[in-house]
Amino acid sequence: MMAHYNLLGLSGSLRDASTNTMLLHEAARLFGECSFKLADLDLPLYHGDREEAGGVPDAVQRIAEDIAQADAVLISTPEYNKGPPGVLKNALDWVSRTSGKPWTGKPVAVMSAAAGRAGGERAQLILRSFMVPFRPRILQGPEIHLADSSNQFDDQGHLTGDIYVRELTLLMDGLRAEIER
Repeated sequence: MMAHYNLLGLSGSLRDASTNTMLLHEAARLFGECSFKLADLDLPLYHGDREEAGGVPDAVQRIAEDIAQADAVLISTPEYNKGPPGVLKNALDWVSRTSGKPWTGKPVAVMSAAAGRAGGERAQLILRSFMVPFRPRILQGPEIHLADSSNQFDDQGHLTGDIYVRELTLLMDGLRAEIER
């Protein structure tokens, strides 16, 4: 019998019909038996003076706690102007201001979905560098760069391309192995 794990998803897109959010849900489905929660990254911009005056917002503290309690984290980023969107960097900056270092040693799978033919490859590379100070255990591959992302899902939100399904399944198998390590 397989163990039941808790996965947390961070989508770099706030859009309702985000293909990055769809990719996270598909990754959780392909992971197998698990609980999946999507973090709400619709946060105020980080501002040191506001933090000093009012502390870390409750929404940020909840994300940090969710990261700490998750068995693993899935992050999917779009590519905006050759990099990850500000909403994702802002969330990472805010979480870095919380206590407890929730990322340390946490298994993390990174992926990207974008309209372009490279599927967010640059954004994903930059996102990986953003994670270095937090010291998570980021899986090195297979890399998932979902190109032409709005045309890669069926009406149920499942990936339609066999290669993407195969590679995402391999990434999720690797994530499960990393959790169990």
